[in-house]
Amino acid sequence: MNLKQLEAFVKVAELRNYSKAAKQMYLTQPTVSAHIFSLEKELETRLFIRSTKEVYLTDEGKTLYKYAKEMVDLEAKIKESFSRNEEAGSSGITIAASTIPSQYLLPGLLSEFSKKYPGEQIKIMEADSGGVVESIVDHRVDVGFTGTVLEKKHCTYIPFYQDELVIITPNTEKYRKRKNASDIAWLKEENIIFREEGSGTRKEAEKQLVAAGIALEELKVIASMENQETIKNSVAQGMGISVLSKLAATEEVEAGKLLAFTIPGTTGGRSINLVYNKNYPLTKTVQRFIKVVKESGESFR
Repeated sequence: MNLKQLEAFVKVAELRNYSKAAKQMYLTQPTVSAHIFSLEKELETRLFIRSTKEVYLTDEGKTLYKYAKEMVDLEAKIKESFSRNEEAGSSGITIAASTIPSQYLLPGLLSEFSKKYPGEQIKIMEADSGGVVESIVDHRVDVGFTGTVLEKKHCTYIPFYQDELVIITPNTEKYRKRKNASDIAWLKEENIIFREEGSGTRKEAEKQLVAAGIALEELKVIASMENQETIKNSVAQGMGISVLSKLAATEEVEAGKLLAFTIPGTTGGRSINLVYNKNYPLTKTVQRFIKVVKESGESFR
């Protein structure tokens, strides 16, 4: 047995719920379940009685809890003793974010974090979704924000915001007439401007268009651009149409510069995720930041 297993056991025993324990430990529920299963297998005994809503300690579980609680408390005291220097100053946090969360979500999150924990140093780097995840894998940053889940080893994703993608067009009579169209087959006739390769927005746009019955090889893609402001200005001037985050296009749509069309068949949009490397311990600062993100995510819903 190891401390991680005992920590999971104590947390489940105290909360009587696997899901709540997983959230508080920043783990997935299957991971917590695996820790408990390993303990039960090693000790050759059943530790919990499970009901539909809660779990309860068996007699053997109550015995283990006394020892496990002492060990977990002792571990906490050791960590506290060695983290005093860190707590006395600012440990800081380094964040990587793809374009949409960096420009439209992070400012509010950072403002809230700074209000709650003034004095913490924050460093931000912007990259495409692939770059964000690679930075997490290589542990060059503490946490990242991305609109695409890339299956990379050791990465844990926490969805916190649902972002809708929309088709943007110039606000002209030609496109105003399409507002009541039941499908988007007309995209095949248009010049398409996409985000750059590696962009989470582009990956998700291609995925949603295919789901809506639009084969990518049928599209006339005339440009790929990194800067979404350039994309919006190019669309407004009639160069072509594009698919962008609704967040990114809201100001121009409200000002009447662009029109926005929903993509048929999409439900709830794509998740913007916070991602971190589960193989590295989370500092107090990072844990606090993740807590702020989760709390803010609840207010977004």
